[in-house]
Amino acid sequence: MSDHGDHTVLHVKGRVLVGPDDVRDELWVVGGRITYVRPAAEAVTVRGWVLPGLVDAHCHIGLDAHGAVDRATSEQQALGEREAGALLLRDAGSPSDTRWIDGRPDLPKIIRAGRHIARTRRYIRNYAHEIEPGDLVEYVAREARNGDGWVKLVGDWIDRDTGDLSACWPRGEVEAAITEAHRLGARVTAHCFAEDSLRDLVEAGIDCIEHATGLTDETVPLFAERGVAIVPTLVNIATFPKLAAGGDAKYPRWSAHMRRLHERRYDTVRSAYDAGIPVYVGTDAGGSLPHGLVAEEAAELVKAGIPVSDVLSAASWGARQWLGRPGLTEGAPGDLVVYAQDPREDVRVLGAPHRVVIDGRAVA
Repeated sequence: MSDHGDHTVLHVKGRVLVGPDDVRDELWVVGGRITYVRPAAEAVTVRGWVLPGLVDAHCHIGLDAHGAVDRATSEQQALGEREAGALLLRDAGSPSDTRWIDGRPDLPKIIRAGRHIARTRRYIRNYAHEIEPGDLVEYVAREARNGDGWVKLVGDWIDRDTGDLSACWPRGEVEAAITEAHRLGARVTAHCFAEDSLRDLVEAGIDCIEHATGLTDETVPLFAERGVAIVPTLVNIATFPKLAAGGDAKYPRWSAHMRRLHERRYDTVRSAYDAGIPVYVGTDAGGSLPHGLVAEEAAELVKAGIPVSDVLSAASWGARQWLGRPGLTEGAPGDLVVYAQDPREDVRVLGAPHRVVIDGRAVA
């Protein structure tokens, strides 16, 4: 099998992990599509443990620490995800136009949230539309039309006047904006580190919160009741101590707050999981972090106390269902990852794909 050219009929034998309670012995990929019906044509056989193409539910293709990047850099970012077995990416905000990737059958599939929407001077320079609350509905509508069914808000950031994290949007404006996004068929997510933005966002109807380090005993039940998902990005939260050290002199309140959020990160995630809040695997790669960290994030969720079986779901079939994309079902695109060992026994196996297949072609 090669990266380009005609599709080879692929026969995958071993343990095909279709879902938590659906494990099969084999599947085929014919014409780029999965089937469980044996074809007449000869096939190339691959053996191992098989998962649907992994999901990085929070990354940024076309973005680095300074803003938009060129096409060649975006390609390398997508390849980094692919090498890690992440074949479905939810791009959680990017200033770059990456639609050209949709025409590349050897690269992961992307679900875009358009460009970040932030309060003026309340986010990383060159990343977001920086606006005031009166313009929020207009910009949310714009990005709802530009994206693939998602819009990304910056829900909180450091307020230089108070020297600490604080909410960016008044309740009325964010409620109107989320209502408009839903009217246009888009879901809304928000970057949130701190505690004080969460209740308003959830009660306003938001669909997901990124990072969610500010969850408390008061807001966890609200998230669970409303079914609001979280993507903890623990590999990114691991950078909080370094960020805090850089702010000690100028913003000591902010630095102390970031350290507290970091110290309780595992307890926060486990409390969310125990309450029934949907948790998904996302890395926040593409700003300051490299791409290809999905296995590391899965291992962090296990360290937080989530069972391996549920972490595998959060990184594959469960995440795909949440995002409206198929897994290893009859007729689905042949996007899958083959491992030499059983990832159910040790989630770290996800870091060593034996074979990566997109649309029935082995690409890595």
